[in-house]
Amino acid sequence: MTEILVQAATEGTLPPAVRVVEHPAWPVLKDAVEQIRPWQSKDGSIDFDAEGAPEKATAEGTVGRVIAAVEELAPLLPHNEAYHQALVADLRRWADDGFQIPDFLDSLLAFQPAAQRADGRQHLVVFPMYTQNGNPDRNLEAVVLRMVWPEWLAELERTRYDNPLFCGITFEDFTSGYDTHSAVLFPETIAVREAPARFSWGGIFCDREAARFRKVTEASVDILGLELPDDIREMVGDQQRCQEAFVLWDMVHDRTHSHGDLPFDPFMIKQRQPFWMYGLEELRCDLTAFKEAVKLEADGVPQARDVQYAVLFDRMFRFPVSGERVRNYDGLGGQLLFAYLHKHDVVRWTDNTLKIDWERAPQVTNQLCADIEELYRAGIDRPKLVHWFAAYDLVSQYLAPHPGSRWAKGPDALDLTLPPRKLVDDVLPDEFPLSMFYEALSKKLKAVIAATKGITAEDAQRVAA
Repeated sequence: MTEILVQAATEGTLPPAVRVVEHPAWPVLKDAVEQIRPWQSKDGSIDFDAEGAPEKATAEGTVGRVIAAVEELAPLLPHNEAYHQALVADLRRWADDGFQIPDFLDSLLAFQPAAQRADGRQHLVVFPMYTQNGNPDRNLEAVVLRMVWPEWLAELERTRYDNPLFCGITFEDFTSGYDTHSAVLFPETIAVREAPARFSWGGIFCDREAARFRKVTEASVDILGLELPDDIREMVGDQQRCQEAFVLWDMVHDRTHSHGDLPFDPFMIKQRQPFWMYGLEELRCDLTAFKEAVKLEADGVPQARDVQYAVLFDRMFRFPVSGERVRNYDGLGGQLLFAYLHKHDVVRWTDNTLKIDWERAPQVTNQLCADIEELYRAGIDRPKLVHWFAAYDLVSQYLAPHPGSRWAKGPDALDLTLPPRKLVDDVLPDEFPLSMFYEALSKKLKAVIAATKGITAEDAQRVAA
């Protein structure tokens, strides 16, 4: 079998239907990785003196199984030849060095999925990494994924939304670190000796986002008694339509972090700022995607209207009540969007029923985007601390600060002799608590959101059936 695949890859005749996850080496690889993961410490190393640790020879043998499986699967993926060779070398070096803190920089640099984006192309990815919104430890993970790059999306990227590093992706299969709420594959999460000068790709699993969105939105609509327009109800029931909406949303959102006035990437956590600044940045990027979707709808792009309601519903229903309340900047952005629309009478919560003015929703949502953009433009001429207070004022127009907040009392309540980064310590973990509306919604949605842990497109289809 392997010799035939090698020959086919060399001749360029490898059949596109061959799935990595159907090859007998994949379950071997997955099982070996799952054996290694519990042996690892938080930093990815293996402490052989720790309780439950294996013999060093056992760990070496298990990594050997990983290497053998990668080498057996590699002919299925000739486009990843350089990466798989570097991966094998990194795995061997990790074992030869006694399983210290892993360093997979060489294989990370060799993995270049954005260089040749092709719809449906498979990738086998093995790295020691943490998973955002998933596992905080740098465990070894193995993932088989497919690229989502249909021609309509590629055309929009070429002509309107240049984003050469963006990879829309879907799951084929994964190890335990992705049996979580994580829906991204980011190079920043991988264990390396030093960060590269620049990262060359970033992947977002639109199938998980779509499946989670559908499950939470369906529950929210039922709980809130919301009547949906026919086309939006059909979209929520259609996994493929939702995936297309999310991959377009993600592509525009991702590029917005480096466009506009005063952009910054929330991943750069060294930019120590109050968490409402991260919340506004994430919301700015989402609302930019919304604004662009309004334009695209006018231009006849079929996915554009779906993007608008994916942004509205995910932001208003799931984001505010997901995760812990400690510095929850995505939750803050969702609260702000709902409160803004509520104050402008686009959403009404009356008689235990939510009503939305569908005609005015795009206009008023774009208005919030304009308010945040104006905040950023004015921030160019402000000192950092003054800009933070201006942002606080914008948020607190619509969300009530915690009664015990020092920031809510204004500059006189803070020690302004300290540098701005020190004043971040005076921000309460839950500076803007949930409103009574969201407290009630959270109790009813909590179990639904928890049930989306590890969800896949197949899971969503089974639920729909």
